[in-house]
Amino acid sequence: MRQKLLIATRNRGKWAEIRELLADLPLELVGLDDFPQLPEVAESGTTFEENALLKARFFHERTGLLTVAEDSGLEVEALGGAPGLLSARYGRSDAERIARLLAELRDVPAKRRTARFVCVAALVGPGLERTFVGEVRGKIRLEPSGSNGFGFDPVFEYPPLGKTFAELTRVEKSAVSHRGRAFRQLRDFLLQWLSRSGARGTE
Repeated sequence: MRQKLLIATRNRGKWAEIRELLADLPLELVGLDDFPQLPEVAESGTTFEENALLKARFFHERTGLLTVAEDSGLEVEALGGAPGLLSARYGRSDAERIARLLAELRDVPAKRRTARFVCVAALVGPGLERTFVGEVRGKIRLEPSGSNGFGFDPVFEYPPLGKTFAELTRVEKSAVSHRGRAFRQLRDFLLQWLSRSGARGTE
């Protein structure tokens, strides 16, 4: 049996993206739905890295599995970096979070609506602890566009393509996104680590 890798998220959008990014690893990918008894983790860190490591350590300690967790968010320059660490708590739903963001940017002209998505992926296992950072810069649209993706994707425009993340397919988005950039680094590291440790094919 193949060694398991726990993807420590209950966000279905993130799970789908991460699973595709890591699909060719010689590992069995499992999610938190396989461990319904485990509680949520309070994201008490002061940086994306601290939160990602906090979650990865927590679930590795409780399952014994090689674990990857991530923390990510949107930073808007005109709002002093907000919503940042509070991105997921900016409202009770994606629609509410987007409405709040657009309301706060109501009087900000297009040229000042610059923003970036940041993702930190943390990998924790026996004697192993690493983080990988990805970011992508763009701007906030005046109104949502597109039906793909999740979170702030409908209002985050990626200038090189002139489209919001919600207007891209998942494959197109992963090729340029903050999460795609972080997890490709993690994937490359894991392939080397598995080869060195002889962990392939083991439970």
